[in-house]
Amino acid sequence: MWWRGTCAALFVSSTTPVLADTITVSAAASLKPVFDTLVRDFEAETGHSAQVNFAGSSLLARQIELGAPVDVFVSANQQWMDHLEIIGWVENANRFQLAGNRLALVSSSEDDQSADVEPVLSNLEGPDRIAMGLVTAVPAGEYGKAALEYLELWDDLRDQVVQVDNVRAALTLVHLGETRLGVVYATDAASLAEVHLVGLFPSESHPRIEYPVAVIGQSPSDAALEFLAFLRSDVTKSRLKQFGFLPANP
Repeated sequence: MWWRGTCAALFVSSTTPVLADTITVSAAASLKPVFDTLVRDFEAETGHSAQVNFAGSSLLARQIELGAPVDVFVSANQQWMDHLEIIGWVENANRFQLAGNRLALVSSSEDDQSADVEPVLSNLEGPDRIAMGLVTAVPAGEYGKAALEYLELWDDLRDQVVQVDNVRAALTLVHLGETRLGVVYATDAASLAEVHLVGLFPSESHPRIEYPVAVIGQSPSDAALEFLAFLRSDVTKSRLKQFGFLPANP
């Protein structure tokens, strides 16, 4: 008799039975396009299932801290992963860097396309708005504020910034024409043809954009560890490159 549950089912191969589990992954919102594909790859390769919750890294980390049942966490910066490691939810041995990214300025106006970041920001009209992640919590917002401060534009533009819960929400505001500009990741900028890339911020204008990944808890399941191994695989590296992410730094 088959045992049915939300977390496990028995799959039978030609040799020995294999226990297939369902894992829960919390991943930064900017990873959604590539992770939708990676999850299908992982499930086809292993027989396991993965349910992914996409949101801002700060919200996901707080959920884990409060005991949300999460097996794997992928953050859009090191700070939130460091926080979980400090309070005991992450072990360094089960953590590594998945990928990198660049910070981009996008526009709802085709006239801004490839016009360079600084001139477009410097000539922003009074009613125009800039969509960004929360500048005190969401990694993309923190990177964006740092970049505007580097360009000495933050004080002039802060009142025109519309802060949202995650970087994909910022992209959506630009896509809908609710804001003229948005500060997002380069991978987000490439994901919608209707959103126009103005340019990339100088890499020295903000902290390095990194995506650390780790299993959660001191006794991870075999399926969670298999997913972590899968994220180290050539298949994952190829997918990340396909979607425009940078290789992980050593």
